[in-house]
Amino acid sequence: MQKLFYKDPYIQTFTTTLLRQSQDESGKWYAILEQTAFYPEGGGQPYDIGTLNDQNVIEVQEINGEIRHYLEHQLPETLKEVKGIIDWERRYDHMQQHAGQHLLSAAFEELFNYKTRSFHLGKEVCTIDLDTTELTDQEVFETETLVNKIILENRKIESKWVTKEELANYPLRKELSVSENIRLVIIPDFDYNGCGGTHPQSTGGVASLKILALEKQKNMIRVSFVAGNRVLKQLHDKQQVVSELSALLNAPQNRMEEAVTRILGQSKEQAKELKDMKEKLLEYEAAALSSQREVVSGRIIIKSVFQHKEMAELQSMARKLVAADDDINVFLLAENDGKLQFVGARGSESNLDMRSVAQKIFALINGKGGGRENFVQGGGETTLTGEEVLEKITHLLSID
Repeated sequence: MQKLFYKDPYIQTFTTTLLRQSQDESGKWYAILEQTAFYPEGGGQPYDIGTLNDQNVIEVQEINGEIRHYLEHQLPETLKEVKGIIDWERRYDHMQQHAGQHLLSAAFEELFNYKTRSFHLGKEVCTIDLDTTELTDQEVFETETLVNKIILENRKIESKWVTKEELANYPLRKELSVSENIRLVIIPDFDYNGCGGTHPQSTGGVASLKILALEKQKNMIRVSFVAGNRVLKQLHDKQQVVSELSALLNAPQNRMEEAVTRILGQSKEQAKELKDMKEKLLEYEAAALSSQREVVSGRIIIKSVFQHKEMAELQSMARKLVAADDDINVFLLAENDGKLQFVGARGSESNLDMRSVAQKIFALINGKGGGRENFVQGGGETTLTGEEVLEKITHLLSID
């Protein structure tokens, strides 16, 4: 078993012996070292990245008891000793987020007895899943307040290796998944937890923690949060958005809600006015079409082709036409960006089976649709133009 330096998470550079290099089943090269400071992925924490002799380490995994350092390219075959450098910015960010999770989980359990069932350290945001179906704003506020209080107290974060027998001396927050090589991370008088991850030396290293969002996840609540430097980044990004919105709304930050409410109200009024205007336009178009009647084999028909008209508009216009005349048969098409849309409708005194007509038309345009004997709708490809489809319909009616 390799010796690991990451029991001291502040090691940033190290020199060690290269034991061997190999390729995995996908052909990716990896190095096995006598010792390493690189943290392999596990326990909800991502792997470290960095370099080995200036060769980029792109992934670190523990597989079959060995820690594999995956590389962009193979190291020189004659190489015996390597110098490793950890990407410290990424490492310290992970330390802050992981310690923040310990504090957050401990606070939820101490205040409300909500246990953490899972933890994910994401690139931008971290999450924990709490074993509860409800979480109030007040509970969130109290938990966040307690966490930041412990952070400001700058309590020591201890890590120690213990035996299975020694576990009885510690009030562990959750049951351990291992029975040997047990490592505890301890925040005295607050959190005792089995963990192999990296953490700052004290809670002050976490700097701060902010809960961002809550989401119901099956029978649990997912809590999204950030800690450390991510809090400042979130504040910076949100302040930039607020400043830009403030300028767009021509309102200071404390009046933005009022300005948005006013704009949304105006938008709803404008949307209603636009809907009313569209409806009136459809009425005018329907009235104009009603005068363009044809008689084919004793049937009164109205037909037309439109450009860029929505299906809902075709349906509304067809309903208006058949409502005004019991004897007519209506066929409307719209050519929309390489697609044909079709609506067929009949008045209450007509006996034309619109479904039969539609099936024949859809077969010509590789289309599909549905409806009833008196009203159908659907669409297809522009294998025929709208005018050609109408000619086909006229021909079908003439031989019926």
